[in-house]
Amino acid sequence: MQLCRFFLPGEGPRLGQIIGHTVFDISASGDPRLGTVADLVQASLETPVINILGEIDRSTVPSYVYSSLDCAPNADTPYLLAPVDQQEIWAAGVTYAWSREARVREAQAKDIYVRVYDAERPELFFKALGQKVVGPNDWIGVRGDSHWNVPEPELALLLNPRMEIIGYTVGNDVSSRDIEGENPLYLPQAKVYDHSCALGPSVTLVDEAVDAQDLAIELKIERNGEIVFEGATRTSQMHRGLDELAGYLGRYNTMPCGAVLLTGTCIVPGDDFTLQTDDLVSIEIEAIGALRNIVREM
Repeated sequence: MQLCRFFLPGEGPRLGQIIGHTVFDISASGDPRLGTVADLVQASLETPVINILGEIDRSTVPSYVYSSLDCAPNADTPYLLAPVDQQEIWAAGVTYAWSREARVREAQAKDIYVRVYDAERPELFFKALGQKVVGPNDWIGVRGDSHWNVPEPELALLLNPRMEIIGYTVGNDVSSRDIEGENPLYLPQAKVYDHSCALGPSVTLVDEAVDAQDLAIELKIERNGEIVFEGATRTSQMHRGLDELAGYLGRYNTMPCGAVLLTGTCIVPGDDFTLQTDDLVSIEIEAIGALRNIVREM
């Protein structure tokens, strides 16, 4: 079962339930639990999200063809938004062996990445506020003061205030590797800036049919109509458990609207690759969805 957010001219952001090729405007149901993502994650503390959705009479709410919403942002037409609103977006680093090796190659202080990979405590860092997240078909940015920029495809967890995993989405943790590699204290500048975080296109709710610990992740980058990079992995290659990462994020940290946690990557383009304006970045995660964004230099 999948949820999305979409923009409706004259109405603003709406919460939608995706069934087949149709998106139902569940915000129009009048149920206060379905006004925003924040409302829904707070309600999940009392009632499972799937049960809340089961109470909707979809014959009474407007619906839209999914493909009509899957377009670039335009204030005059409906379009998909990132599936977050008031949540904080956090990220975990060095959760795959390849990520550790890539960070060691780029870094001047190399040993810290080896140590955090083997440590009990994971690396966690703040990535974005919900309102700054880029949705599907929008543009992701690369910093003008960086010369080495890459996408980082990641499974993202939607968490309620108890840090329970209630859904999954596709994430892109766009990063400036040269800034991060110069000094570990520059990590926020390498990771946190406008249009550096993309999520979407939807949230797949937790279900026994989806084994998030073993999903295929694929990254493809196109330039002038040609593929210039592609790579693949599986979440089973992750060094840490999803519940473990969520648990650490919730330690001594209150998030009343829930949070999204990016769980790390191991698909890293080569050291001679950097994103360029008009590149098309496509990230697909099995059973979760495909997130596509155009690159723009800032």
